Amino acid sequence: MSLTLQHLCELALELPGTEASESWGAPNVKVGKRAMFYWNSKWDAPVFKMDFETRDVYLEADSETFFITDHHRNWPCILAHKDKIDEDWIRGNLRQVWLAQAPKKLLKAHEADVRTL
Repeated sequence: MSLTLQHLCELALELPGTEASESWGAPNVKVGKRAMFYWNSKWDAPVFKMDFETRDVYLEADSETFFITDHHRNWPCILAHKDKIDEDWIRGNLRQVWLAQAPKKLLKAHEADVRTL
């Protein structure tokens, strides 16, 4: 599978309370007024949010899929080669970002669904 920005947006929009948006001139999806991911046009690659420690683990464990640029080094995120990234991994990352960013009211409204997202 070669991930496209459109497909990434479609996956994110499956989560409750998400809405189509735009960041840095590119389509995006947000929850709670915050973008869930970015697309780096220079590298034509998705940029996923995650903490620094987790990022370091992924960079060491799977450098064929994940990478970082000097520009992104000081931000809690990781880039992925769009032809190497696994859709299940993407869904898991989007779920974690949703849980971290969704407003409390939205989390409460979907607390029964949280385990199955």
